[in-house]
Amino acid sequence: MSFYDILYIVIPNMLLFSVPLIFTALGGVFCERAGVVNIALEGIMTVGACTAIIFNLTFVDTFGSATPWIAILVAMIAGMLFSVLHAVASITLRAEQVVSGVALNMLALAGSMYFVKQIYGAGETGKITEPLATTDIPILEHIPVLGELFFQDTYWTTWIAFGLAVVSWFIIFKTPFGLRLRAVGEHPMAADTMGINVNKMRYVAVIISGAFAAVGGAVYAETITYDFSHSTISGQGFIALASMIFGKWNPLGALGAALFFGLAQSLSIIGSFLPVIQDIPPYFLFILPYVLTILALAGFIGRSEAPAASGVPYIKGKR
Repeated sequence: MSFYDILYIVIPNMLLFSVPLIFTALGGVFCERAGVVNIALEGIMTVGACTAIIFNLTFVDTFGSATPWIAILVAMIAGMLFSVLHAVASITLRAEQVVSGVALNMLALAGSMYFVKQIYGAGETGKITEPLATTDIPILEHIPVLGELFFQDTYWTTWIAFGLAVVSWFIIFKTPFGLRLRAVGEHPMAADTMGINVNKMRYVAVIISGAFAAVGGAVYAETITYDFSHSTISGQGFIALASMIFGKWNPLGALGAALFFGLAQSLSIIGSFLPVIQDIPPYFLFILPYVLTILALAGFIGRSEAPAASGVPYIKGKR
């Protein structure tokens, strides 16, 4: 097997597993830049995946090939609504944000499985018949070597995720909205004295994170699993959270970290086809993403600085 053949196997699969992490990690960046820790990314991904699959199965005869895209939009709305629970608990009620996130993760899985069992009478849905389809990107597909690796038989969601990472970086670091967002995450009292509504900005950030994470879950379900069960989203939200931290709360850094962890996840699937690692026992490859997550955080979290007010409820007039 030539080096090019290896790349042709590795890169498309890396992108496939990275895209849901990119969407979700971007949501985490918005949320934590505003000073709210969102451990509930895993649960929001679960809600997004469940909503997308149920919608897809229910309305595929109505919307045809547009069904998976509409399902993503519906999942995004569901994720935004679900994230409001975290916003109310963390911002309005000033609850411990980590505890709120853990509770919502449990609620998301239990609630999703309840609806699945009520609708389908089993612990999992059927397979969708209209998943997100691959396509060739016009013009770019003809670029020698790169065209075949990146722009042929690819998902539009891949390049939407890359584009949103760049747009998110621009919004956070180059716009007045981004300046206000970072201000409430670094020094909310100073932001308040400048006339910025701290709680409003934090609500907006949490809802944005819910939209991104739900899209990540929907994309994962409609490109990788094609169904929903209790194990559809199994740690992806936490890996996305690690990507955000590894990327130093920067959208472009989170993008790079998500690609790294996506590669680790893909190796557990394609490892048997690669001559370098095909003799490694499969269970070692399956735990690789989680081991790398721990090692990455252990090695870099000490050098990464979260927003100063991250995880700290704001009480007007109190330092």
